This record gives sequence, structure tokens and C-alpha cells, in this order.
Amino acid sequence: MNEANTAADSTQPPAPQGGKWTEIEHLPEWDETFYDVYTAKKFGKWVMLKTLKQEFKGKPEYESMLEREFEVRYNLAHPRIVMINDLEEVPGLGRCIITDDVYGDSLRKLIDTGKVTPEIVQKVSRQLPEALDYVQTNHIIHHPIRPETVIFTENIGNLKLIDVGFDQKNQLEPTDVADDIRSYGEVLSAALDACPGENFPHLRAVADRCLSPFPYRNVQQLQMAVAERSTIRLYLAIIAFLTAVVMILTVILCLRP
Repeated sequence: MNEANTAADSTQPPAPQGGKWTEIEHLPEWDETFYDVYTAKKFGKWVMLKTLKQEFKGKPEYESMLEREFEVRYNLAHPRIVMINDLEEVPGLGRCIITDDVYGDSLRKLIDTGKVTPEIVQKVSRQLPEALDYVQTNHIIHHPIRPETVIFTENIGNLKLIDVGFDQKNQLEPTDVADDIRSYGEVLSAALDACPGENFPHLRAVADRCLSPFPYRNVQQLQMAVAERSTIRLYLAIIAFLTAVVMILTVILCLRP
């Protein structure tokens, strides 16, 4: 993720290596507005660390923000989002949110390097709404979804959403839902634009409606629209199969003495 360009660059002191924490490495391309992001091994297991940038450390409002994000996200568990494991002091870095390791490439990197495939487009269209549906069901407030916050794991290519949320409401506002629908349309459009050799008229229509003055009312309606094309194809395949079976049986009956 590369949201750090919107904030002043921070210079974290070198983290000590050895003991519980080893192989701590800063990942500047993953930095967020208020956070620096690291990869590290905790007792030999790869994790990711998220800590306040140097200029925000020690300021009560930002320390409270870090704690609140941990509280909001700690109990979230879904295969399409990066899950939080702990909040603890890491030598040389200070307090860090500890998350599962996500080794892979962001959609932004795939776009910039020309590596968006039809499979990636299909996963964006189907798996990203799964993450949004879960986040909305839990009334989580989050930053806009962007290609930088959509990650595809290295070996399997599963979609994971990072920067999932920083606060929670008793009930989402209609504008919160509308913002997610629009963000989805922007991300899907970016993926489609990066895969010009393929023709996805149905998904293009879905993305265009998300960005129109009359978007889908909710994520469930969006998911139904995305799945509609596949459902029609399934029905047509079933009809074709049954038609072929009837024709074969008709021929067999006609040939019988």
C-alpha cells in the first residue's frame, strides 16, 4: 500500500534484531497515512507490524486511534480480510498492531506492471464484495477501498483486503454503503482497464452502474448483479443439455422396431 505519499515521510529508528523478534524490515510501499508497516518474524513465524509514524508517536489522540483500530478489528474473522492478532510493544518500534502475514502483490502493483489477468478481474468482481459485505455487516468504518488496499496472495492468488477499518458504529449510514459501492466500481474499473485484451461487457456495466447517479442500493444487490451473467450461462447450459438428451432419446425411440 502506498498511502504514505499523502503524509510526511517518517524515519523510524532501526529495530533491534534477535530474541523474540527477528528479521524486522520496513515496507515503505505498504505505509499508510498515519502508520509505518513492517514485516518480521515473531518466534520464527512471519507477521506484519503496523506502528504509528514517528511524528505521531506519543500524541494521545493518535495513540488512542491505534488502540481503537485494534479493538475494532480484533474480533473480525473472514477469509477476505487481513486479521489482527495482537497489540504489543516491539523493541525499537514501540506499540504495534500485529497482523497475519500477507505475502503477495497489491492490485495497484499488478496494474502498474501489466500483470492483471482475467482471473484477477473475476476475483475482484466476486471476492471484493464478500469482504465489503462482511465489513458492513459488522458496521465497520474504513478508508476508501483502493487498488493499493486489495492484495492477492503469492501462491494461491486469494484476494485479501487490508486497511479494513478504524472505527465501528451502531448502524451504518446510507452514505457509508454508497461510498463502498462507488469504491468497488472504481477498483473494478481499474482492473478492467488493465486487462484490455479481454471483453467483460457485463462487468463493465456493473462497474459503470456503481459509478452512476443511480448505483446499487447495497452490496447484496451488487453481488446479485455480478452473479447474474453466470446464472444465465448456467441456465442456458442446462437447457442445451436437456435439449440434447431429448433429441437423443427421440432418435433412439424412432430407431426401435
